[in-house]
Amino acid sequence: MTSADESRETPAFGVSATEAPVALGFGELVVPEEAATAAEQPAAPEGGEAQTTGGIARQIARVFLEHKLAVVSLAFIVLMILFCWVGPLVYHTQQVNQQAVLLNIENGPPGATGHPLGTTNTGFDVLGRIMYGGQVSLTVGLLSALVATVVGVVYGAIAGFFGRWLDAFLMRVVDIVLSIPALFLLIALVTIFHSSEPLLILVIAGISWLIPARLVRGETLSLRTREYVQAVRAMGGRGPRIIGRHIIPNAIGTIVVFATFQVATSILLLAALGFLGFGVPAPQTDWGTMLSNAVDAAANGWWWEIYPVGICIVLVVVAFNFIGDALRDSLEVRTQRR
Repeated sequence: MTSADESRETPAFGVSATEAPVALGFGELVVPEEAATAAEQPAAPEGGEAQTTGGIARQIARVFLEHKLAVVSLAFIVLMILFCWVGPLVYHTQQVNQQAVLLNIENGPPGATGHPLGTTNTGFDVLGRIMYGGQVSLTVGLLSALVATVVGVVYGAIAGFFGRWLDAFLMRVVDIVLSIPALFLLIALVTIFHSSEPLLILVIAGISWLIPARLVRGETLSLRTREYVQAVRAMGGRGPRIIGRHIIPNAIGTIVVFATFQVATSILLLAALGFLGFGVPAPQTDWGTMLSNAVDAAANGWWWEIYPVGICIVLVVVAFNFIGDALRDSLEVRTQRR
């Protein structure tokens, strides 16, 4: 027979009696010291160490700031916008009246008669011309990307949400337009209508909304089967409200990333049109038109008419691509490091 102070197994739980709580009147329990110490220790989290990530905005900003090239690219885009819009207020040049620049040296080298980057073959100051052309290129790029994103998102969300014959019809329209070469369609539209900045915005947006339409349609096909969408339907929510309040907000990552990349694509499309002679009409200009006007400059050694504007196009496009990559990682939770 064992003594009273020796630990013994309880048949119900298989633990020693000394580790079990002891009742001391009116339901008060006395927990042994070892058991109390173990109870006070927090349970170890499963799946690694726990981290405090803060709100969703802080988490997005944290992931974005980890991309050093994206941060540098964002700063560069801000500086480029200031350069194009604030620069002309500081560096005054004549970029509209051809008669006012007749006294300037044509194809003047950098530094000649007070022109830091020289002059063009028509006597315009190259530095001021880059600022003036950058206003058109960035405006067309940003606004056409905005219009294309809005139209494509609404179109794709409607097709994906309602499905059936409406989805089939809307997607066949997209397939037909996608089968036409984009540059050919752009040239045809610009040739038929009088080229202008608003027309270029609409024309570039008119061939750019097809991609977001297909992307958002695919996201909508997945989102419309989620529990919260089915719950809204069960409570009597109608299609437009579900699309506007639940489908589109949950596809915002795909939408923002596309819009960022589309700005770069629109700038390249405008540059291609300008290089082919279908850009904005004179005396306006854009970066592509500047390259077209200086097509003979390289053969004659007038590098200042080509390289500065060409470098601007390359750097702006690359900067928007880096920003798009960072936003994709920031808004896509599955690629975030935990």
